[in-house]
Amino acid sequence: MAQTRTATTFAPPVMEARRWLEGVEFPPERPLINVSQAAPVDPPPEALRKAMAEFAVTEDAAHLYGPVLGNPELRAELAREISDHYDGQVRADQVAITSGCNQAFAAAIAAITGEEDEVILPTPWYFNHKMWLDMAGVTSVPLPTGDDLRPDLDAARALITDRTRAIALVTPNNPGGVEYPADLVRAFYDLAAEHGLRLLVDETYRDFDSREGPPHGLMGLPDWDKTLVHLYSFSKAYRLTGHRVGALASSPALLGEIEKFLDTVAICPGQIGQYAALWGMRNLRQWLAGERHEILDRRAAIAENLPRLDDRGWRLLGLGAYFAYFEHPFDIPSDELAPRLVQEAGILLLPGTMFMPEGDPAGRKQLRIAFANLDRAGIGKLFDRLANLPF
Repeated sequence: MAQTRTATTFAPPVMEARRWLEGVEFPPERPLINVSQAAPVDPPPEALRKAMAEFAVTEDAAHLYGPVLGNPELRAELAREISDHYDGQVRADQVAITSGCNQAFAAAIAAITGEEDEVILPTPWYFNHKMWLDMAGVTSVPLPTGDDLRPDLDAARALITDRTRAIALVTPNNPGGVEYPADLVRAFYDLAAEHGLRLLVDETYRDFDSREGPPHGLMGLPDWDKTLVHLYSFSKAYRLTGHRVGALASSPALLGEIEKFLDTVAICPGQIGQYAALWGMRNLRQWLAGERHEILDRRAAIAENLPRLDDRGWRLLGLGAYFAYFEHPFDIPSDELAPRLVQEAGILLLPGTMFMPEGDPAGRKQLRIAFANLDRAGIGKLFDRLANLPF
C-alpha cells in the first residue's frame, strides 16, 4: 500500500511538546514557564470583543457563507493598509482572505506546484511550511543559513533546478526572529523573477518589526504581483488566533487558481473573524502600536539578560518578533534536552531539531524561545532557570 499523504510528514511539533507535560507537576513556587508556542494567550481587547458580539447578534451575514476570497470591505481595507505599510500599490483584487496564514501558504503552494516539484526553504524552517509541502507531494529543498540565520543568495541560486517553483521566506523569521534586510529580500525577489519562480514572503510578524518604515519595497515595483506572494495573519496583531483570519496578496490570475483550493477546503473564511479584523484595522491602530511597543520592550529585556547566559556558553543566534533562537552549550541533543527542561527546570520550549531536516547536526545544538507572552519579570525568571540548570 502506498504511503498516505499525512504519513509523509512528522507529528505537529507544538502538540508533541505539550505531551511532555503529561504527568509532570509544577509546584507553586516554580510554575511552568511555557515559551513553546508563538501565540497570544490574552483575548482581544474588550472593545473588539463587544464589536464582534454586536455583529454576531445583529447581522444575519455573520452566520452565512460569504465570498470565497473574503469580505470585499476587508480586502479593500487590507489593500490600503499594505500599500501604506510598504509604500506600494496594492488593489483589492490582488488580496484574498484565508482561514489563517497557514491556509494562505497551503493555497499558494497548491496553485503554483505540481507533484514532485520543489520549493526552497531556508533552515531553520517554519515547520508547518515543511509539513504542508510533504503532504502536498512537493520536495522541500533546504537552504542552510549561517550564524546570522540569513539565507545566502548564491547558495539559493545553486539549488534552483527545472523542478523549482518557489522560494519561501519568513521575515521577521519564525523560528529565528531575524528581520531580513530590505536589500536581501529584494535580491531574492530578483532571483525569483530571473528564473520565473514565485517568491513567497510570510510576514505574519510584520506588526512587531523593530524597524521604522517599509521593511522592503517589493509592492512598489512594476508587476510585483507576477513574482511576489505576500502572506499575512491577523492573529498576532489583534489576538484573533482562534478565529483563523489570514491573507495573501498576489496577482488576480493566481488568486483565481487559489480560489479553487479555498472553495473546496473551507468555502469561505469565517464571517465574525473577518469582521473583527476589519474593525481592528479601523479602530485599533493606537492599541496595536502599544502592543508593538510592549513586544519590543520584551525583546530588549531578552538582550539585557543575555550576559547571564553568555558566561555559561549559550550563544544567541537570532532575536526579534516573538522569538529568541539560541545555541545551547550542553553535550545533549536538543530533542533530549527540551523534555528534560520540563522535568528539571519547569520550562517548555522547542528544540532546534523541529526546525531542521532530519539528521542536520545544527538542530541538535539549537533551541527556540517564544518570549512574547512573558513580561519583564517572567523573562527574568526564565533566565534565572536557564542560568542555573542542574546539568
